Amino acid sequence: MTRSNRVKHALGLLPQLSRQLADYAGRKRVSQAAVVEVALASFLSPDGSERLEAAFSRRLDLISRQLDRLGYHVDVGTEALTLYLRRWFTVTAASSGPESAAAHAEVEKRVAFFIEALARRMETGRLLHDELVRGDEAARHILGKDAPGTK
Repeated sequence: MTRSNRVKHALGLLPQLSRQLADYAGRKRVSQAAVVEVALASFLSPDGSERLEAAFSRRLDLISRQLDRLGYHVDVGTEALTLYLRRWFTVTAASSGPESAAAHAEVEKRVAFFIEALARRMETGRLLHDELVRGDEAARHILGKDAPGTK
């Protein structure tokens, strides 16, 4: 547009915003009026809200997929713990009487071993859900499928 086709406006900006505008215009080597004009055109553009909505939609889709994956991992962890507890209750007899203290000490030792083993697996990044997805032999063995010596 030529200079005669422009309408002059007087705008009052906050000092911080004015400094940001001046800095940006200086870095881009354009006039402050050009920056304001482009920003205002973008803000008032009818497709601006559609672009913003599309960006929000993409971001929400990403978050939804991440939450689905998180839910899957929680389910795998819960199932793994359930399988472990079921096996533990099956092989551990309840004890009472004089051997109870020794049995309790043995249980505490086994729980400590379990926690250490779990911590080691978490540190290495080798997780059960990854093995389940790949169909690893170790995961099938843990789940009791194709266990050695069984057909």
